[in-house]
Amino acid sequence: MASIVQFENVGLRYGTGAETLSDLSFSLAPGAFYFLTGPSGAGKTSLLRLLYLAQRPSRGLIRLFGEDIVTLPRHGLPALRRRIGVVFQDFRLVPHLSAFDNIALPLRVAGAAERDIIAPVSEMLDWVGLADRARARPATLSGGEQQRVAIARAVIARPEMLVADEPTGNVDADMANRLMHLFEALNRLGTTVVVATHDVQLLSRVSAAQIMRLERGTLNDPTGALRFPPRASA
Repeated sequence: MASIVQFENVGLRYGTGAETLSDLSFSLAPGAFYFLTGPSGAGKTSLLRLLYLAQRPSRGLIRLFGEDIVTLPRHGLPALRRRIGVVFQDFRLVPHLSAFDNIALPLRVAGAAERDIIAPVSEMLDWVGLADRARARPATLSGGEQQRVAIARAVIARPEMLVADEPTGNVDADMANRLMHLFEALNRLGTTVVVATHDVQLLSRVSAAQIMRLERGTLNDPTGALRFPPRASA
């Protein structure tokens, strides 16, 4: 597959207002790492919503895993969504499930046997520093702990693409570094990673990452043909 994502002249409008995103044309390569940056209100979250199929564009073409999602029947969307891990800015944990069961959810949805769930979920809890909080429900967790559970849930099934909206916004610097190492490890296994962030310090932590910058709903390439060549290592 030449690209895992392809946008051609994509626009997004909510209601009858002005377009939130305009004339986006770009492709994302399989196994690449991208940072999505830009000021507040630039449209980063809206672009992520298009990537993880929470929103369809108002115009233009989007291909994801080779499928045209604009014309794809609604019943075909769940299968594509299962190939994507998502870290939401507001976490979206299931309130009545423990941290363990929230993280295990993608594996159970995929049909994994219970005997095959315990070890990877326990390992992930340990990685994000929550081994002693496995049975805690979201309401008893701090914001940073909920963020770590949300990230663990997003990566547990080794998705083909990971989309993360401000994934380090509620954790300290040491945990932010640890989480970025987790994203890098997943990326090395072949997952395409897209991280939206305001934290400019993150941009230097992944030497192979490519940077996409949104300004007022458009990417900062007037040719509309962004391919984001890798940045030089520091």
